[in-house]
Amino acid sequence: MHPYIAVPAVSLLVLRAWSNNSLTPAGIAVATLTAIVHALHPWPVFFALLVVFFLGGTAATKVKHDIKQTLTLASSGATGGEGPRTHIQVLANSVVASVLILLHYLRLGGSREEVCWPYGQDLLVVGIVSNYAAVAADTFSSELGILSKSKPRLITSWDLREVPPGTNGGISVEGTLAGFLGSFTIALTAGVLLPFCSSGAVAKLGSKLPNGSGGGIVSSIGWGWQEISLFIVAVTIWGGLGSLLDSFLGGFLQASVVDARTGKVIEGIGGKKVPTQSLHSKKTDESSRKIVSGRGLLDNNAVNVLMAFTMSMGGMLVAGYIWEIPVQSILGY
Repeated sequence: MHPYIAVPAVSLLVLRAWSNNSLTPAGIAVATLTAIVHALHPWPVFFALLVVFFLGGTAATKVKHDIKQTLTLASSGATGGEGPRTHIQVLANSVVASVLILLHYLRLGGSREEVCWPYGQDLLVVGIVSNYAAVAADTFSSELGILSKSKPRLITSWDLREVPPGTNGGISVEGTLAGFLGSFTIALTAGVLLPFCSSGAVAKLGSKLPNGSGGGIVSSIGWGWQEISLFIVAVTIWGGLGSLLDSFLGGFLQASVVDARTGKVIEGIGGKKVPTQSLHSKKTDESSRKIVSGRGLLDNNAVNVLMAFTMSMGGMLVAGYIWEIPVQSILGY
């Protein structure tokens, strides 16, 4: 992005996060660095994806927030509901994309010139878009699915048994559809703003193609409206599948702790693990917290990073297989 656009854009994004108390002070600092990395790239689309994800996720969090507060408990003993996101939560959703954006920026040789994206080339672009489609789907699914009138069902159980709202691995029809909606917001943004190469532009690129962009058997074909439409649909589906993968990983690797007295799920502050014993509880209350599912190997932030990495790499591998681009082209070989 050009500096005269990037500077005010980053400033407005940070100001909104601060004024709406969406992030903690450390979260704002990390979000600022993340925004700078995205704005550094000559393609404005990646910064736009970050903005759409942030605004969409913030809006989803605020939907019926007062009701969501009553559905779960915080590990501190207060009511539940998502508070300001921490720097760890910011990184969990954006670090994979940030690394891929830096790699793509270096592949372009640090040039500020905006080169269009040829059809069937440059898997890093697929990985970046896949990351945001998956994390947006996960955010929408979590924040809106918890409002489902029917109880969620545990995706890792053989009988899909009912579980309390907020359980890791709990899925519902409403939550799944919300996830695909979140993914679609990213897919549509990418479909509108990515610099797709037309057939004529591909012929003119020649030596301007990024080093290591791959060059599959279809690299001479330009992006038409059919290819772009298919890309939007594919990204939407892939992101929605990322939300389901997050549910599976959370249900298997992340412990869900329930307060036995109320039957409500206890949420870890800032996505951290929930202690099975409250620091403020009396000895008679120590057994009130029960692990009802999951192994407790990872916290929510680690699950999010694992899901984002898997969906980004998986998206690039699938695109590479379809476009017949070698996997090593991701690293510029």
